[in-house]
Amino acid sequence: MNSGKSIDILKVAHNYEEQGKPVVLMTSAVDDRSGRGIIASRIGLKRRVQPVMSETNIYDYVRQMHKKIYCVLIDEAQFLERHHVLELIKIVDELHIPVMTFGLKNDFKNELFEGSKYLLIYADKIEEMKTICWFCARKATMNLRIHNGKPVYEGEQVQIGGNEMYYPVCRYHYFHPKLNHTEE
Repeated sequence: MNSGKSIDILKVAHNYEEQGKPVVLMTSAVDDRSGRGIIASRIGLKRRVQPVMSETNIYDYVRQMHKKIYCVLIDEAQFLERHHVLELIKIVDELHIPVMTFGLKNDFKNELFEGSKYLLIYADKIEEMKTICWFCARKATMNLRIHNGKPVYEGEQVQIGGNEMYYPVCRYHYFHPKLNHTEE
């Protein structure tokens, strides 16, 4: 959370397209905060893209494109399902098109999302995007869910929200959040 994933994926897409190299840009339909099929960054950049729904076959979608595709870019990849990740593997291995996904590794209970689990298993390369703890200057490695000013450690895995509901935190502040302060 708050590491700049969405701005990064928009930047990568822009760099390809600026050179006349078409990309496929997608995001999970699960995250509809800005509307289904919209990648939006916290700093205000947004772009309409192809939504990935449960029934979407990403491999077939890319294979049927009528132009050469230079890269497939997917935001909110934590919400992908196992079959989506296997389709991405086929895009890389059979169509020889690079795939870059951007998303969270773990949820607010520190369990892997389904998409993240399979991406971690099958990815050729993993790069961590770092951000700092909401409460201190340490590296944030966890996502703290907040409801009515209190930390939440149980509940449904997916509850869409932003800074009003989730804070990126270090391990210490995950277990000891300072909700009445912004500094330690």
